[in-house]
Amino acid sequence: MGAKLRSVRGGTLLAVAGLFLVYALLGRMGITCPILFLSGVSCAGCGMTRAWISLLMGDLAAAVSYHPLFWVPPLGVVLWLLESYLPRRTVAVLIWVGCALFFLVYLLRMADPNDAVVVFHPEEGWIARTLRAVLSLTEG
Repeated sequence: MGAKLRSVRGGTLLAVAGLFLVYALLGRMGITCPILFLSGVSCAGCGMTRAWISLLMGDLAAAVSYHPLFWVPPLGVVLWLLESYLPRRTVAVLIWVGCALFFLVYLLRMADPNDAVVVFHPEEGWIARTLRAVLSLTEG
């Protein structure tokens, strides 16, 4: 592996470690998902952590119900590790397929009124609450 590739991978690993640290700090503050907290709308990965916890506890059915694509991120890590050995076009196609799967599952879950994991309540997000508070100050 060349020095430039090692540098890029090292930078990526550092960024991932930083992201984990940020999520840990947010979790300690009671914010389990920054996207949901800010917008009031679940992201495409909503339920992923609960799915992995369920799987680690031996409950595959619960894992699939929390997020049916919970198994994709480890494949993404393998792809990331092997990308220098694979044709660039193959990597691009696999990334697009993964993104399309997440998008499709997200749309299906958003359209399902019985889905207890994915929510759409933009009025409850921090942005909407802050805008309401600012507007109420300017009106009063």
